[in-house]
Amino acid sequence: MDLIGELAGIVGASNLLTGKDAAGYGRDFMGRYEAEPLAVVRPGNTAEVSAVMRLASRSGTPVVPVSGNTGLVGGTHARGALMLSLERMNAIREIRPQARVAVVEAGVVLARLHEAVADRGLAFPLFFGARGSAMVGGCLATNAGGSNVLRYGNARALCLGLEVVLADGRVMNLMSELHKDNSGYDLRDLFIGAEGTLGVITAAVLKLVPKPRAHATAMLAARSLNDALTLLNRLQEETGGMVEAFEYMPRSYMARLREVKPELTPPLGHDRDVTILVELTATAARDTTAREDGTVPLVELLENALAEMMEAGLAEDAIVARSEGQRARMWEIREAAARLAMSRSPRVDNDVAVPLDAVATFLERAEERLARLDPAAESITVAHLGDGNLHYSVWPGRDDPAHLDAIMEMVEDVVLELGGSFSAEHGIGLSKRPSMARRKDPVALDVMRSIKAALDPENIMNPGKVLPPG
Repeated sequence: MDLIGELAGIVGASNLLTGKDAAGYGRDFMGRYEAEPLAVVRPGNTAEVSAVMRLASRSGTPVVPVSGNTGLVGGTHARGALMLSLERMNAIREIRPQARVAVVEAGVVLARLHEAVADRGLAFPLFFGARGSAMVGGCLATNAGGSNVLRYGNARALCLGLEVVLADGRVMNLMSELHKDNSGYDLRDLFIGAEGTLGVITAAVLKLVPKPRAHATAMLAARSLNDALTLLNRLQEETGGMVEAFEYMPRSYMARLREVKPELTPPLGHDRDVTILVELTATAARDTTAREDGTVPLVELLENALAEMMEAGLAEDAIVARSEGQRARMWEIREAAARLAMSRSPRVDNDVAVPLDAVATFLERAEERLARLDPAAESITVAHLGDGNLHYSVWPGRDDPAHLDAIMEMVEDVVLELGGSFSAEHGIGLSKRPSMARRKDPVALDVMRSIKAALDPENIMNPGKVLPPG
């Protein structure tokens, strides 16, 4: 029996897609990488994933795991490879409120998990724009971030245990529900962020937190980024760490918003140099219970902090959301970021991280050098200011591959000078492999290649991703 026939025998003919039926899987979210996979196989359980991997290992067939396919760096490019989709493995096996954990399969869509745990008075605090299609397996494979990293950390910090199928089909059970387990190497963290190059994540034990009982959300126009950080630190001190999001949108972002999404009018207008979206959340009754006059202590705390900032001359204006609708509108403005960046091409996307107090310096240096390198170029930035992660996109003046790479190298130079990282939350995939070759410590690369060779000696797991050629 040929490979396709054997695969059909494992998962059923209806769950093996080829040709036109598989075409939709071969195009990534950004539309930058397109390729026809050998086939798309959709296993329904871990045993089927194991059987698929044993067959792939025996036949030397490359395998590219895929979840929601919302990645931005070409991590699921699968020309001539077998795409292994986890979409059918979408069971929420358990929600355990007392232990505050959820046991889920890799194909669970993030928004569905949010809804399921909310019914139990809990939250899974991984939150970003693609939550309606991104799946748990992909979030873990890329160590996804989002707007709540400031308070809860990346996906890695929200995971207690994993189930992983290795390249040879063996199933590794790391489904620990423990907060403390010092029994040898932390293999769980090895697979989180590996982008499917070491194995296939099939299930996970995830941490849950109490569902917020109140939100305090505002947009403010700060005088400068440094002044905005002063507010962030003050809020963290006064609230004991209740700041859940602190998002930065500069004038260039708002200008593009006016062109692409004119129906989304920012509360403070389009012409502010520094617009910040800040959100606090709380669960304690003392912070969330409305008083007789209708005021909510958490909201009052934010209002007072903003008023003090304005009196001190650190902010020019601020508006606090007075309803869930107003709050949703503010978030809609922030979550338009991908649409705005993708509204023009060619484009050089950068997902970088620098120390919080170096964000303003990064933007100053990058803009100055970009003007020298390409006077016709324009940039658009949005940032998770609370954790130093900037999405700095450039629309260059000409579409020349060497020129685009020169812009990317320029950004890398600035990041390196400031002690930052050229990849913050989107991963490496294909598009950041040149950056890995240029910027990653050579010894670290050697260690990574050794790990890859040990776990995937035939190089069938998502080959050509993450690691540059040795």
